[in-house]
Amino acid sequence: MSETLERPSTAAANPARAKAEAWLTDFEAALKAGDASRAASMFAATSFWRDLVAFTWNIRTVENPDGVADMLSAVLSGVEPHNFALAEEPGEDGGIVTAFFTFETKVARGEGVLRLKDGKAWTFLTAMTELKGFEEPMSERRPMGAEHGSDANRKSWLEKREDEARDLGYGTQPFTVIIGGGQGGIALGARLRQLGVPTIIVEKNDRPGDSWRKRYKSLCLHDPVWYDHLPYLQFPKNWPVFAPKDKIGDWLEMYARIMELNYWSKTTARSARYDEAKGEWEVVVDRDGEEVTLRPKELVFATGMSGKANMPKFPGMDRFKGEQQHSSQHPGPDAYRGKKVVVVGSNNSAHDICAALYEGGADVTMVQRSTTHIVRSDPLMEYGLGDLYSERALKSGIDTHKADMIFASIPYRILHEFQIPIYDKIREVDKDFYAALEKAGFQLDFGADDSGLFMKYLRRGSGYYIDVGASQLIIDGKIKLKAGQLEEITETGIRLADGTELPADLIVYATGYGSMNGWVADLVGQDAADRVGKVWGLGSDTPKDPGPWEGEQRNMWKPTQVEHLWFHGGNLHQSRHYSLYLALQLKARQEGIPTPVWGLQETHHLGR
Repeated sequence: MSETLERPSTAAANPARAKAEAWLTDFEAALKAGDASRAASMFAATSFWRDLVAFTWNIRTVENPDGVADMLSAVLSGVEPHNFALAEEPGEDGGIVTAFFTFETKVARGEGVLRLKDGKAWTFLTAMTELKGFEEPMSERRPMGAEHGSDANRKSWLEKREDEARDLGYGTQPFTVIIGGGQGGIALGARLRQLGVPTIIVEKNDRPGDSWRKRYKSLCLHDPVWYDHLPYLQFPKNWPVFAPKDKIGDWLEMYARIMELNYWSKTTARSARYDEAKGEWEVVVDRDGEEVTLRPKELVFATGMSGKANMPKFPGMDRFKGEQQHSSQHPGPDAYRGKKVVVVGSNNSAHDICAALYEGGADVTMVQRSTTHIVRSDPLMEYGLGDLYSERALKSGIDTHKADMIFASIPYRILHEFQIPIYDKIREVDKDFYAALEKAGFQLDFGADDSGLFMKYLRRGSGYYIDVGASQLIIDGKIKLKAGQLEEITETGIRLADGTELPADLIVYATGYGSMNGWVADLVGQDAADRVGKVWGLGSDTPKDPGPWEGEQRNMWKPTQVEHLWFHGGNLHQSRHYSLYLALQLKARQEGIPTPVWGLQETHHLGR
């Protein structure tokens, strides 16, 4: 055991340290002895081990001693875990000891979080942080940059970079191709760049960041800046709490440039197929009018966790004489002053678009077809995120990385139990606000089990709005509201099931997105999409998240049933945090490191 755990005087002064040290010491001894049953017996009857690649070459959560024993029996001999050591002084609150630790395996280093209850592990997180021999060139390993001495044939840093950009995809093939150059593709590309994995990011837009720039002009992030940092480079300390879309677009463009990503803009993927004989993908792209065939070993879809725009098919759409558009195509309110606009939907985009249209002088009506969870931004920041992602958190010693680890260490199975009290508090604080919304006719919910916004996001990726002003416009009647099901589109507007007719010059369908594997169906084929199955969701058996229980996000950041095909995405927080684990899996495969996957994601839903 390392010296970090052998400090009896410190342990004596801190009972939490003594408990954590004793548990880690005994746990390591059981692992070294290859005794899976003994190690599993150190977990509570109700307990959870979440592994991010380190033990399983997967992202998996096992539950209770039996689950731990099953996993360890399968993987332990190949992992060779050792050198568990406390990373900082543990703490104890309400009888729960929390300890951050580091460890090693045969091929990697990792970190984790342990929570002990009555001397046994209640929650246990293990996460790979780097591969031995393939550490990122940072800190003491950073590149020199300058080449001292004299060399008549020397090339500058820029010349070398330009040579690489010209050659990759033509003379030299990338190891990885990422389809989608938004925040997810850029974050993963940066990770792979630092790991020395030749990668090309394919993006149809003209510039990095255009996926933000091209949205409606009032769009801002609803998550706070502390939650949204990208890998390696945080937003400046004077960055707005809620970043406007164009600032995010410029930041992504700048980031892609200074991180020296091989970013192919104006490039559309046309088809992809895996050549089993050659062990590589054949990805045909249109690069600004030039057809190029790329042959990577690994293919990543980073097309946004929401996937393809879900354009509904209502009777009569073909006869409407006005303008129709999906919310993803909405340019903003400027052309619609004095016009009648109907927005079908009641989630984030619908609210933002309605508010902007009202401010732009349009007569706007929101059609609410199902209940929606609303939470005001201020209490969400205070009660929902403030302890982990805020200036308050930073002052208490919780930086973004530590916050990510704390959040990741709470298993999805019990995460709702932590969320329910937060939304109970918010509902109490904002009871007058909610009463006014209901009086205006708005149909509210707080999730299937009153667990609020984040569980809805994880389970289905929809069904909520973080209020930044539109709700008051609804309360005041400035945004008109009509609840009901849309029956048909007429020549002049829409007709609801109750017979109500709403005239419109413009109809905006804020109807969300389909599963990410819709892109797989388009590019690789429906068979591959069906083999992958539904992407996103936990299997909670709540609305739009059918069971069985998965314990992790379906098919995200981990191996899928289609070998060498991966999915990456989510919000900025998830793109930052999980890009590390996906990058390490890809790097291991590039270097030929054995990656025996335990608990491969099964397919239960086609996700069409």
